[in-house]
Amino acid sequence: MCNLSVPARSILSIIILIMAGGFALGQRAADSEFGPVVTAYLGYLNNEQEVVDDRASRKEITAAYYRRNSNRIHALRQMATRLVRQSGNDYVPELEAVTVDEFGTIFEHPPHPAALRPSEVFANKFRFLGSVHSGETFYLFARLDPYEQAELIQRSSRSSASIGGAPSGPNPGETTTRARRAVPK
Repeated sequence: MCNLSVPARSILSIIILIMAGGFALGQRAADSEFGPVVTAYLGYLNNEQEVVDDRASRKEITAAYYRRNSNRIHALRQMATRLVRQSGNDYVPELEAVTVDEFGTIFEHPPHPAALRPSEVFANKFRFLGSVHSGETFYLFARLDPYEQAELIQRSSRSSASIGGAPSGPNPGETTTRARRAVPK
């Protein structure tokens, strides 16, 4: 062991404390940029990355699988922070990041990537947010919450009824009865 004088030891310990305090302060500043919901989501993404790293270290997954999932996590993190910075809300919708060859996993009838427009809604389930190039191009969609889905379905049923002229069915709350047949006596 090396023998340091008392003043040298005290200076060294002060330097270590200052560095540790600066690191902790930097961590708090990074965490305070976002609210608790977004911080939790980013923590979830960090945990997912740790799981992928662990599986790769134990050779449970291929290098291609590791790359794709790491890039997907990076794309999700990038889109989440972009959404929060744009809106100023401490809210992240349920996000899906898919490549072109994975469109079939979330869409029954996959759209053509060139036709995607930001904020466009597909199948009354997903809103297209944009694409992120992270190793490969990921297309990011926000899953609509049940209230948004119900509103879209209601709006589309109203518009289809108005396009067709007369309503195709009874209005909500209205009972339907069949006309009685008059039988001659």
